Amino acid sequence: MAQFGKRRAVEGGESHFSCVVFPTALTTLNGMGDLASLLKESWSLVEEHQDKVAGYFYARIFLKYPDLRDLFPVQMDVQRSRLLGAIVTAVQTLEDPERFDEYLRALGRDHRKFHVEPEHYEVVGGALIESMRAFAGEEWSIEYDQAWADAYAVIASKMLAGADADPNPPYWYGEVVAHERRSRDIAVFTVLPLQTLEYRAGQYLSLECPRYQPRLWRVYSPANAPRRDNTLDFHVRAVGAGWVSSALVRRMQVGDMVKLAAPMGSMTLDRRSTRDAVFVAGGTGLAPIKSLLEELTRYNRTRWVHVFFGAQTREDLYDLADLNRLAARYPWLSVVTACSDDPTFPGEQGYISDVVAKYGPWKEHDFFVSGSGRMVKATLKRLAELQVPSVRIKYDSFTD
Repeated sequence: MAQFGKRRAVEGGESHFSCVVFPTALTTLNGMGDLASLLKESWSLVEEHQDKVAGYFYARIFLKYPDLRDLFPVQMDVQRSRLLGAIVTAVQTLEDPERFDEYLRALGRDHRKFHVEPEHYEVVGGALIESMRAFAGEEWSIEYDQAWADAYAVIASKMLAGADADPNPPYWYGEVVAHERRSRDIAVFTVLPLQTLEYRAGQYLSLECPRYQPRLWRVYSPANAPRRDNTLDFHVRAVGAGWVSSALVRRMQVGDMVKLAAPMGSMTLDRRSTRDAVFVAGGTGLAPIKSLLEELTRYNRTRWVHVFFGAQTREDLYDLADLNRLAARYPWLSVVTACSDDPTFPGEQGYISDVVAKYGPWKEHDFFVSGSGRMVKATLKRLAELQVPSVRIKYDSFTD
C-alpha cells in the first residue's frame, strides 16, 4: 500500500472517492501531458512542506482507520520520506504511458506483501489529497483536486490490475544459508527461498527480516543470475542508522528466516544488442552488476564488457577478488577499480564517474550504472557530457 518508490509512492489512506469514480481518467491516457502539468504545478505548492504533508497524511489515516497502523513498521521516520519519493515517481511517469503502466502494475504486485486490500486504495487517495490541500493554502484549486483524483484513479486501477494478475504468493520465505562479513560494514549472505522465486538478472526485490526488524522492508538486488538451486546472494552495507541494513550486516545469522517480495526493475540485459557494454558500480551497487555479468558468462561470445568498480577505500572493494577471477576466465571482460579516499591504493584515484571519463570513447556502448543516489547522479551527468545517448543507459540508485 505504501512504499511507492527504489529506489523505489502512494501509501494507504482514507478516501472520499473510489478508484472507479473517474471514467475519464481510465478510458484513455491521452491528455496526460495537461494532467501532468497540473500535478507538478500543484505539487510545487507543498514541496517545501514535504515532511509535514507526510506526517499529516499518516495522521489522517491512523485517526480514522487505526487498524491500518498494524500494516506499517513501528519506526515511521523513513516511511514518511518514502511517501514523497513515491508521489514524485508516479507523477513523472504520467508523461511516459508505457513506463507508467509497467511501473504501476509492478508496484501493485509488490504491494501485496503489505496485505493490501482493494478498499485500502480508497483510504489512501482521500488522505493524500486532504494533506496537500491542507498545506497548499489558498492557492489550492478545485482543478488541482480533480487532477489528483483523476491521476490517483488511474494509479490505483493499474496497481490493482497488477496485483490481481499475479499468480505468485505475496512474498516468499527464505532461509539464510551463508553469511560472511567482508568488512566492518559490508556483509555477503545467501538466501534459499522455500519456493521457486523467478526473477531476471539485474532486478531487485524487497526483503524483510522479521526476527530483527518486522514490517520494515528494504530493496536489494540479488548478486547472481537465477540458479538451478534457487539460491540468492545479497551484498549489503550497513548505512548510518539504517534499521534494516545494520541488522542484516551485524545481527543476522545462518538459519534466520527472511521474507522476499516480488522482483521489480528493468535494469536487465537485452540479448538482441550487439553493442559492447560498460558496467559502472559504486560500493554494494556491484550486486546487480555481478548478476548481469553472470548472465553474460552463459552466452556472451562477441561483446566486450568493461567493469568500473569504485569505492572510498580498498576495504570497500569487498568483492574484487571474485571480479578478477571472472576477468581472468573470460577474455572479453576487463575490470578497472578506483578509490576516492585512499591515497595509497595502487589503482585509479578519484570518483568512479570521473575515472570512466578517462577511458572510452563510449558513444556506441550500452551502459549499466548502479550505486548510491549521489554516485548514479554524478555518473549520469558525466555520461551526458560524453554524449552517451540516454536510451543506452540503464541505472539503479539506492539508499537505505
